[in-house]
Amino acid sequence: MTAQKQQTNGPRPLRADTERTIRTILEAAERVLTADPAATMEDVARAAGVARTTVHRRFATREALLHALTDWAARQFADAVGAARPGSAPPLVALYQITANVLRVKTNWSFAMNRPAAEHPEAARVHADVRATCISLLRRAQDAGVLRPDADLDWTRRVYYALIHEAAVEAATGSDPDELAARVVDTLLRGAGAAGAPNAM
Repeated sequence: MTAQKQQTNGPRPLRADTERTIRTILEAAERVLTADPAATMEDVARAAGVARTTVHRRFATREALLHALTDWAARQFADAVGAARPGSAPPLVALYQITANVLRVKTNWSFAMNRPAAEHPEAARVHADVRATCISLLRRAQDAGVLRPDADLDWTRRVYYALIHEAAVEAATGSDPDELAARVVDTLLRGAGAAGAPNAM
C-alpha cells in the first residue's frame, strides 16, 4: 500500500512525445549555442522546428533552458562512462572504452559540457559520481598492475582528464574518437619518455 501511494504521489514520467520534444529542443540548443552563445530562445525554437511557445512551455526562461541543457549533458557523460562497465570490465578495456565514449559526448555536447557544473547541483552531483567512478577504476587498474603501485590516483585522474580535454579539441576537428582514445590511454600509461630514460627522482 505504501509503495503504491508513493508511486501515485511521485513525479509522473514524461510521455514519449514530450520526451522527444524536449530532446529535440535540447539538441537544437546545443547546436545553436555552440555557434552563437548569445542565441535567443527564438533561435533555438527555429532550429528545433517548433513554435517559440513550445520552447517556453518546456523551459520558462533562457536560464532554465541552459540549466536543463547542462544537466542533460551531464547525464550523457555519466551514461557514456557507465556503458563501458568500469566496475566489471578489465580495467584497460574499460579505460579505453570510457575515453572513446566520453570524447563523443564532449564533441556532441561541447557547449553544455564546458559550462561550469558547480553552478548546477544535479550536474555537479553527476560529475562527482563520475570522478568517484574514475578513481575506483584507476584503483582497479593499479591492483591489476596496469598502473604503478605508488601512483597518486587523484593526480593520475587529473592528468587523464586533461588528456581527454586536449583530445576533445582534436575530435572537434573531425579526428576519430577511437584513435584519439588509444592515444590518450597510451600517453597516460606510458607517457612520452624513452624506455630506460633516467628517473627525475
